[in-house]
Amino acid sequence: MSAVDVVSAVLMLGGALFTLVAAIGLVRLPDFFARGHAATKATTLGLALTLIGAAFQMSNRSDAAKLILAAVAQFVTAPVASHLLGRTAHRKGIAMSENTVLDELSGALGGRADPLGSGAHPAK
Repeated sequence: MSAVDVVSAVLMLGGALFTLVAAIGLVRLPDFFARGHAATKATTLGLALTLIGAAFQMSNRSDAAKLILAAVAQFVTAPVASHLLGRTAHRKGIAMSENTVLDELSGALGGRADPLGSGAHPAK
């Protein structure tokens, strides 16, 4: 085994472990917001590590570049989508876990009109 094979294997194994942690988080975490965090953070890093590890195995630079581009796209799109889903769930009044200590979004609009026009703001 060459050094590239070892680095690739470590990256792919790390990616698989992060993805496993995300799957466990989706099952074990108490509410929508915590599950969204697990689905975004761990899965994004897991997929990126796996794709970068696979890119090390590519003999063609064009194919490796495509894998790296897919990893970058994942880093850009998944957190933004999760953030929007979280804000929408908060506006619609999806219940938080009783273990939630701080709700930073509860005063974020500060009396301004709801830009989405839903009119629904969760009661504390």
